[in-house]
Amino acid sequence: MAAPLRALRIARVLFRHRLDALLEGTPFASLRWVLRPLGRGRSDTPRGERLRAALEELGPIFVKFGQILSTRRDLLPPDIADALALLRDRVAPFDGAEARRIIEEQLGQPIGALYAEFDETPLASASIAQVHAARLREADGSAGRAVVVKVVRPGIERQIAADLDLLKALAEVVARTHPRADKIRPHEVVAEIETTLRGELDLQREGANASVLRRFWQGSEDLYVPEVFWSHSHERVLTLERVSGIPADDIAALEAAGISRKTLAAKGVRVFYQQVFRDNFFHADAHAGNIWVDDDPARRENPRFIALDFGIMGQLSATDQYYLAENFMAIFQRDYRRIAELHVEAGWMPSHLRLDDLEAATRAVCEPYFTRPLAEISLGEVLVKLFRTAQQYELTLQPQLILLQKTLLNIEGVARHLDPKLDIWAVAEPVLAEILKKRYSPGWLIEEFRKRLPEIITRAPDFPRLVHGFLAQQVEARHRIHVESADLAALARISAANQRASVYAILGAGLMITAAVLFALEAGGPRWAGAPLATWLTGASALACFIAAWPRR
Repeated sequence: MAAPLRALRIARVLFRHRLDALLEGTPFASLRWVLRPLGRGRSDTPRGERLRAALEELGPIFVKFGQILSTRRDLLPPDIADALALLRDRVAPFDGAEARRIIEEQLGQPIGALYAEFDETPLASASIAQVHAARLREADGSAGRAVVVKVVRPGIERQIAADLDLLKALAEVVARTHPRADKIRPHEVVAEIETTLRGELDLQREGANASVLRRFWQGSEDLYVPEVFWSHSHERVLTLERVSGIPADDIAALEAAGISRKTLAAKGVRVFYQQVFRDNFFHADAHAGNIWVDDDPARRENPRFIALDFGIMGQLSATDQYYLAENFMAIFQRDYRRIAELHVEAGWMPSHLRLDDLEAATRAVCEPYFTRPLAEISLGEVLVKLFRTAQQYELTLQPQLILLQKTLLNIEGVARHLDPKLDIWAVAEPVLAEILKKRYSPGWLIEEFRKRLPEIITRAPDFPRLVHGFLAQQVEARHRIHVESADLAALARISAANQRASVYAILGAGLMITAAVLFALEAGGPRWAGAPLATWLTGASALACFIAAWPRR
């Protein structure tokens, strides 16, 4: 479809659903009176519902766009974000014969050689791909394990490219005309959506996500991840173990199966915090449709979740992970000053802001929540409001944290749906405290040092040369000092003292690294008889250098 015709169709659908109300507060607000006669929809329907209906009518790419946009609660009014979060892929399936052709083309074999059984009628159809039931063919020709085969829609790349071009053009208009364009950052929003969509087109990447998540949770009693069959997978085809379960929001089915909802709700919260802070690899599309509950009768009292759809996974940098964990602990302890300090230390907010103001703003957000029973408090809501308040203080938007925030809201929603009286704080705090205790323990530090030991040993021979060069520069700089007055003489003495302290500090750091290397070698088995003594002597010398470098009044 040509771009102008596509743009006209989009405009017609938007007008029919009376989305002229979304122009309120923008530079185009005056156009509402021109466009209003074109809209035939009911104006008394909430605007979020009208927007959701329009996106569903426009097709799969706009449905996916709405789903991704719903994760950016920092940019959307709450009613629109809530409505978009309810979007589900209601997409007509494509022909099963076409799916068969794509599979054979991608895997290079006739479908009969790959699968003993293949059902051309899809089990489910989504915006990017659809899923077919099948059975693997064993070496002897018999039917093997039950699997599902996910196949990317034909021609979807062209449709995505065309719709992204329109979104980029719209982003350019918003960037040029909207008074808050610097806060909204429309180009970055569209770029984020483009990255997510293109990532979901590559089913090999989704398979890799599933494989990593399965490895982290292998043998777990809390979460099961289906197995990936790489011999039957490619960029546009993904074959996974077929699993059965109950959608996490189907309370009637869970009750009929006799599954302990209370146990399940607490597990959901624990699994989330373990994924984020233990594994640093979390399922970022964790709505009820992608979370099932194992329906095995043997697991009624100890149920476990089943994860599905691994197209969107989240990770944090080590720095963000640390500061986010510390923020959660500060919230648990109601330490508002610490929350303000962490936001500045993390670089999420500029350092010139007054901590007292940030602390007062944080207190104003959090304190009203603590007047409620703990079972009614949502960590996700607290985090959302903290971020929104921080935007008033020049918060630098962190897309990876927004994704986590959206996931936290989803997980809390599922958990509260299962057990309305769940005390999320009581479940989350000990899990997070235990993870942090292990993460930053001496054992963890030693293990991290062992990982970096080859790099340290490789660079160690260069250390004497670097120290010599630094000392030579300091001596040359000191000889250039020309004292012309008592003040300058005092300044020269202070400078010389600082230079000596720097030399001692650098030398102490080098000796400390050497001692650590000797200790690691000794821990792995003594290489020579004098290793223990050399380790202690080197460590003592490093301590002496640090004492000599300590500033004196």
